[in-house]
Amino acid sequence: MFEKGGKLEKLYYLFEAGETFMFSPASTAKKTGVQIRDAIDLKRMMMTVVIAMVPCLVWGIFNVGYQHHLAVGQVTSFFSVDNLLFGARWVIPIVLVSYIAGGVAEGIFAVIRSHPLNEGFLVTGMLIPLIVPPTIPLWQVALATIFGVVVGKEIFGGTGMNVLNVAMTARAFLYFAYPSQISGEVWTQMAGETAVDAYSGATALAIAQETVTSGGSDVVAALGDFFSFDNMLWGYIPGSIGETSTIMALAGALILIATGVGSWKIIVSVFAGAFAMGTIFNLAGANAFMDLPAHYHLVIGGLAFGAVFMATDPVSAAQTETGKWIYGILIGMITVLIRVVNPAYPEGIMLAVLFMNVFAPLIDYYVVEANKKRRLSRATV
Repeated sequence: MFEKGGKLEKLYYLFEAGETFMFSPASTAKKTGVQIRDAIDLKRMMMTVVIAMVPCLVWGIFNVGYQHHLAVGQVTSFFSVDNLLFGARWVIPIVLVSYIAGGVAEGIFAVIRSHPLNEGFLVTGMLIPLIVPPTIPLWQVALATIFGVVVGKEIFGGTGMNVLNVAMTARAFLYFAYPSQISGEVWTQMAGETAVDAYSGATALAIAQETVTSGGSDVVAALGDFFSFDNMLWGYIPGSIGETSTIMALAGALILIATGVGSWKIIVSVFAGAFAMGTIFNLAGANAFMDLPAHYHLVIGGLAFGAVFMATDPVSAAQTETGKWIYGILIGMITVLIRVVNPAYPEGIMLAVLFMNVFAPLIDYYVVEANKKRRLSRATV
């Protein structure tokens, strides 16, 4: 019925996607004879990225519950069942809405354009929930996901053709269309309860900017014990669901690097660029935020998560080996530059990644041209 000439031939790719997702092929290559075997395909590649995000997802679920109980004055151990149940109650629906909304959009385009339903959304559908606050309305998650899929990918031709990172495009849409739901003190899910006196849901970056605005001279002191370097490294702080823990992001990075799915050059260069720019600001020392030790920038905000899962997008990132270093270093430097210089937007990784997505082809072009010139200079006639 779904094959060419059948009554439902227009829905063939929806049927094919479901069949290949649920069942293994009926026929396999014979054990003897000439064969070319490859252990990786698009589906396995995308599932590897999803597996690499599991540490951030699990930590995020516990942290949503942990931050809630801290806010209402209930002291619990981080890995308590209460934190798990509370976090799952708010995080799982966001994940489901992201996958359903994006899956419907992908399915519609697969039918209209008669192309296979790509596995690329397996990653995007998980990335989007991890880069939003736990208080985000579900209808905004659906709208942002559809926007990211349609405007960020499908209008360019689908998976493998997009210029911009799809998840970052969705987050940018939320930030500029509904800023009150993704900025300010929205990082702790209160679930209708009242916070204890003196509790602030502000992030470390917001506190740093407030210190500068109010004329303070020591950002580290303003951050206090709660936003200590160790707490931010592990992720016992408010923030987007999957971005708070640098350690969990690095665990995902090890999986991506070990499997060859993610570029270690991009990951290392993003951190190097951020540290270099932080050091430059330390030398300038024009305000308190510039004086913030450079290594703090590596654990504040979503830099680690962005470096591991956003900057390494194999489609929108630089493709040449030299270009990957340039691309990553500039992302790190621009992230810190936006944080320190632009008080209206203390987090910079989103804009930095999207900006460098646009310039990645240009970087590759000049790297290739430089390589051509070097080879021609060595050529003999």
